[in-house]
Amino acid sequence: MSPYRIVSVCEGERKLQLQELEELKLESYDSAMWYKERTKLWHNKNLRKKEFEIGQRVLLFQSRLKLMPGKLKSRWTGPYVITSIRSNGALEIQGGPPNSQPFIVNSHRVKIYRDSSELCVVEEISLRMPALSSV
Repeated sequence: MSPYRIVSVCEGERKLQLQELEELKLESYDSAMWYKERTKLWHNKNLRKKEFEIGQRVLLFQSRLKLMPGKLKSRWTGPYVITSIRSNGALEIQGGPPNSQPFIVNSHRVKIYRDSSELCVVEEISLRMPALSSV
């Protein structure tokens, strides 16, 4: 057996290994792409669309307050009143005194303000078993 023949067999096996490695790499890319696509579809399906109206009261999320005096203090401030709605989804809100200047915020930073008069009434249901009547 000549040494040249052994080298060619090893080269052939190495080429096969490299081809298998390339196939595994392409398969993993394809799998990752499908995973990302499914995750994106699930996320988009579970999004809730916020619809705002002029005159509606909202709370504003303060994302810039990193050093808060109390760690249980809410980052939502307000309520503010929506004065106008822009076409790009930005809201012009006004809060505090009636003559204060309105300012523009992204609609992702606000949520609808619900005060105690808007709370829903909860029906009370008894969990006791009804007594069986003997006839």
